[in-house]
Amino acid sequence: MALTNKSDQQIAVHFFHRKASAFGAFSVEFIYNTIRERLLPPLFGKKVTARFPSQGLWRRVYIALAAASQQGHVNHITGDVHFLSLFMRKRKTLLTILDIGFLNHPSKLARAVLRFFWLTLPVLRCQLLTTISQATKDEVLKQVRCNPDKIRVVYVPIDDAYAPQPKEFNAAKPVILQIGCAPNKNIARLIEALQGIPCHLDIVGKLSTELENKLKSSGMSYSISWNLSAAQMREKYAACDIVTLISTYEGFGMPIVEGNAVGRAVITGNILSMPEVAADAACLVDPYDIADMRNGFVRLIENSAYREQLINRGLVNRERFTIEKITQDHVQLYYELARRSLS
Repeated sequence: MALTNKSDQQIAVHFFHRKASAFGAFSVEFIYNTIRERLLPPLFGKKVTARFPSQGLWRRVYIALAAASQQGHVNHITGDVHFLSLFMRKRKTLLTILDIGFLNHPSKLARAVLRFFWLTLPVLRCQLLTTISQATKDEVLKQVRCNPDKIRVVYVPIDDAYAPQPKEFNAAKPVILQIGCAPNKNIARLIEALQGIPCHLDIVGKLSTELENKLKSSGMSYSISWNLSAAQMREKYAACDIVTLISTYEGFGMPIVEGNAVGRAVITGNILSMPEVAADAACLVDPYDIADMRNGFVRLIENSAYREQLINRGLVNRERFTIEKITQDHVQLYYELARRSLS
């Protein structure tokens, strides 16, 4: 990975982040904080965070111009600020696309604007792109024409702090942990699928009034919390019996791997990136079929042999997502771009 005649030169990798997300939204910015800390000379990282949230035309123009004035030898655009690439030097720039769920916007005009400024132009304006799953890469290639080799799949790493936490399974009343409450998290169907099953639903995220009323009227045992620290999140995983992520859309699905790593049974959707991330270490169900979801929960609760098999497979699956492996995947891309930038 040495640079021709430049191997002794420092390489500045600038990580461009969106403004902090809203309550209840769990981002993957921590990935790049960890990767940045692990860079070794001649690579060194700098974090550049947008001054304003990505809202409104003029604020977006401002943060795009501000980003252009802070370019490094390598520019890595992370999170949902793809348009930052418009004023950056192409050969220096790498864009990570977490997902393209923004194309599900109910407004036809909004979808057209988002497709152009969040996908079509950024793909043209970046030298390389990464997606966090093969499923997301396939989705991108359906929307824009580009050389498939330009897009590299680099998975999301799991925090080393997520480690096995043995716990006796509570078959009488298992605690079921749900992370996130965005529309794609499928909370309404989850509530219906769990009705009548003795359990406690522990939700991390701020529910809408409509969903909270639905939960109250269901008669289920439940708890809701949000804006938790990293340590509190790990405590949630340690205290639960089952991790659920039966979404209608996911670019990756970090709770799957976190549940695997802690040693919990995981149930997730059988579409898009979720089977790719879970491999053989989760119960896969149809997120649009309430009966199938319900049957999956019943099987996990009642079939201890099946449950233990998934837990053991999960501990193996976790090894695909170590921070060491994912950091090295990024480092290779930074050197690839640096060779162009410094040549």
